[in-house]
Amino acid sequence: MLSVHTCPLAALGGKETGGMNVYVREVSRELGRMGLDVDVFTRSQNPAIERVVQLAPGVRVVHLPAGPEAPMPREDIYRHLDEFVSALDLWRLGDGVEYDLIHCHYWLSGVAGLRLRTRWGSPLLQMFHTLGQMKNSVARTADELEPELRIAAEGRIIAAADRIIAANAVEREHLAAYYGADRDRVAVIPCGVDTELFTPAAPAAAKARLGLPEAPLLVYVGRLAPIKGLETLLESLARLPARPLLLIIGGDQDEPQNGHVAHLRRRVATLDLADSVRFLGAQPQERLRLFYAASDATVMPSYYESFGMVALEAMACGSPVIASNVGGLTTTVRDGVTGFLVPDGDADAFAGTIARVLADADLRWRLGREAVRWASRYRWPCVAEAICREYARFVPEASEHLPAARCT
Repeated sequence: MLSVHTCPLAALGGKETGGMNVYVREVSRELGRMGLDVDVFTRSQNPAIERVVQLAPGVRVVHLPAGPEAPMPREDIYRHLDEFVSALDLWRLGDGVEYDLIHCHYWLSGVAGLRLRTRWGSPLLQMFHTLGQMKNSVARTADELEPELRIAAEGRIIAAADRIIAANAVEREHLAAYYGADRDRVAVIPCGVDTELFTPAAPAAAKARLGLPEAPLLVYVGRLAPIKGLETLLESLARLPARPLLLIIGGDQDEPQNGHVAHLRRRVATLDLADSVRFLGAQPQERLRLFYAASDATVMPSYYESFGMVALEAMACGSPVIASNVGGLTTTVRDGVTGFLVPDGDADAFAGTIARVLADADLRWRLGREAVRWASRYRWPCVAEAICREYARFVPEASEHLPAARCT
């Protein structure tokens, strides 16, 4: 498995860490439980980190040097992909292992994966997690545009991959409409959630454990990037006559140089929201569950989401989700059932929906109850079983591991 630009062991919340890290980690771990041997290869960003880390039984994370062992922009990583591929092949030879299949995550991994497929002849499965064309379609400024390098690479990968995995039917349609992908070569497998970790709790008890006041509470979880729509959320908060407390969870791991974070803090001051907004930085997932449970709603004002794993985590904890009506969120959140979908970028619409949810305790209870039920359908063991079935298309021996799946 390839996750070139970001490590599944990395702390969540920074510019390069988020849902994909969770996805690679949890799917690999679950495949290991089913008896598959999985090696996850990622570019080393710190020479002090162990080269090989045992993530779970049968699952290793291997950090390979490719360019300076430090964080770098993704376009710079691209220039070191040949070095990454050579390091991986050398490691494989030294370890004496032959890989039956290459499973790539994100476009950079796909580029490396195609080069490895040429060397090995192994089939290649690709999951993009986000698409450059879609990000460009919602970009607000030139700085937010993805480079042509990425767009061209995605096109090559889509044309050449043996199988593509999309998180939902919306993404499959985007692959076809923007890149000409053959829908019959795209498998739809939703992302998952750890329903043993993310579980409901009494909001008052969760607030008490977190030291939070007994007051209306909104939670945002995710990267602090323009595409996440936080500026819209801040503007909607300023429109509310009675302002709830908004906790912004994310960032700080690799974003000290991020000018957008400074911009958001300035907007908080300009909108007179200093008493209503707290930037908490990244939080451990064990503690994140308490924030979801304590909240009256989780807000996701993104301009684009391929799936929206935060929505699943929140719903599993019984938190209604107020989200933009975009991308994968349109299938992850059931409008009017587990939360509400709102036009993206519409601060008035977000403000009105937030006010409605905060004003109606019975509505919050109903949404939360249905949210827990809905999220229970997206457990990681079921995701891993579906992935293993795709593996079996190309490696029939993979089907021998299906009886060990825990999707019940």
